[in-house]
Amino acid sequence: MVKPTAAAVLQASLFARPYRALVIGSSGAIGRAFVQALQADAMCLHVAQLSRTQCPGFDVRDEVAIAHHAAQCKAAGPYQLIIDATGALTLDGVGPEKSLSALKQEVLLRNFQINTVGPALLMRYFSPLLASGPCVYAKLSARVGSISDNAKGGWYGYRAAKAALNMVLQTMAIELQRKNPSTCVVALQPGTVRSELSKPFAASVSHLLEPEESVAGMLVALQSLTPQSGAHFVDYKGEPIAW
Repeated sequence: MVKPTAAAVLQASLFARPYRALVIGSSGAIGRAFVQALQADAMCLHVAQLSRTQCPGFDVRDEVAIAHHAAQCKAAGPYQLIIDATGALTLDGVGPEKSLSALKQEVLLRNFQINTVGPALLMRYFSPLLASGPCVYAKLSARVGSISDNAKGGWYGYRAAKAALNMVLQTMAIELQRKNPSTCVVALQPGTVRSELSKPFAASVSHLLEPEESVAGMLVALQSLTPQSGAHFVDYKGEPIAW
């Protein structure tokens, strides 16, 4: 069976009308695959990109830099689609903790800074760039951020940071939908994708996704979403994940 490419998925287009998109974290494996797929969509008028590689000085830990780049991106908006593909699993060479005895304060704080606080600030400054009418703010999250779907334990900092991120997304959705009920806020679980982020753990994964395969699935999931009260939490197959 031939897997559909992300570009092929978008033959039906994400939106019924021409739209503009912004990908934050566009230099990573998944962010880059999103950019390529959106650029291949004839209905997408423009794909703005933001990453440390392309925009010197951009750092999710720096609120001043975030505000500056949001102001810069405003000129190409408003956007019907904003995708935040930022995040980190291994920090300064330290991977996820397997036990309480491995917890370190500085690593926990950095995990929250990169995987919760930074994305929350991105939401603050970039969500005002969303267009009126149907629009989507999608953030890469993780299945391990589900509190109810935790059977293995471990990965304390990453789990907690992603769970907190999901709460921020849920809360933002409620606020944005008061002004624009057509807004969809989505926590996306991309699966385990072949990338620098997953490289230390790839050997234990039975099916490692290529970035294009993951993005193709997530685009199908985004196409099938309908506005609801609060945020969506779905995986790359479009299946809902329990909060």
